[in-house]
Amino acid sequence: MSQSRLSLAVHENGLNIPETARMAVFAPRVGFDLSALPRAACHIIQPLKPDYDAFAAAGFDCAVHEDGRYDFALVCLPRAKAQARDLIARAVTCADTVIVDGQKTDGVDSLLKDCRKRAGLTGSLAKSHGKLFWFSGGDFADWRAPDQQEVAGGFLTAAGVFSADGIDPASALLAQHLPQKLGRTVADLGAGWGYLSAQILQHPEVETLYLVEADHVALDCARANLDDPRAAFHWADATTWHARARMDTVVMNPPFHTGRSADPALGAAFIKAAARMMAPAGQLWMVANRHLPYEPILASHFTKTEEIAGDTRFKVLWAARPSRART
Repeated sequence: MSQSRLSLAVHENGLNIPETARMAVFAPRVGFDLSALPRAACHIIQPLKPDYDAFAAAGFDCAVHEDGRYDFALVCLPRAKAQARDLIARAVTCADTVIVDGQKTDGVDSLLKDCRKRAGLTGSLAKSHGKLFWFSGGDFADWRAPDQQEVAGGFLTAAGVFSADGIDPASALLAQHLPQKLGRTVADLGAGWGYLSAQILQHPEVETLYLVEADHVALDCARANLDDPRAAFHWADATTWHARARMDTVVMNPPFHTGRSADPALGAAFIKAAARMMAPAGQLWMVANRHLPYEPILASHFTKTEEIAGDTRFKVLWAARPSRART
């Protein structure tokens, strides 16, 4: 079995982590190799519910935010530059030694250069199209991202969440084509920071809107954006979330990436979940990138489907009457 960069650093490159050390591990995704670390020492900091649950099930201590001081902090780089810098700045604030691991596609090379200028490096290694390096000290206060930032329309977002810099054009297209009547019970699957939910709550007949979002940071933004007692917020994986009631309507702009790779199966899982939670006469309204082949899965789970609108980039899809036998 090929060794990870972290394992090589610990076993062959002088990164000494005592058994008694306390380590914050920022943003590890499912499958990240932590076998070189003492499990009891690791405090996983992960706001994404599927990854949080996976590490918790493996026996790790997990939380959404860091807690107190650590001997070490490991930052598993995300692709968003502002989020990566923020995680490094947070790690410097709470830990004596900071370890950074990432692929070239995550921008690890430029981050290594920037960290070397600010703090100097204690050690580094390159492997498998990526790098791992570690350092102590340095001033990274200007890398901290604001907890929330305002974008067009007066909405609050945060670094690293989907569409952090403004309203997603696909969601805007879907909002333009939502019907006048959505029913009393509605779910927004993958609700993000709440743009689509804000449009849904403009419909007076909606009595309860369930916002289901896997990113705790995005859901906190949604809470700030929606001051409405009809909104019910759920930090959960939309593909496995169990609804309390049958939905009259499900609205969604589902993600189609798992980590760095496009994964249309994720959107398909959202469609299946929508069909499971719907009332017999329920309807689904969704938007997707034009190239994603969702029509067959819609046809296999609903008795009626149609493309309502679209352009060269996106399509708005409608489906109704879930086929219970196939959900």
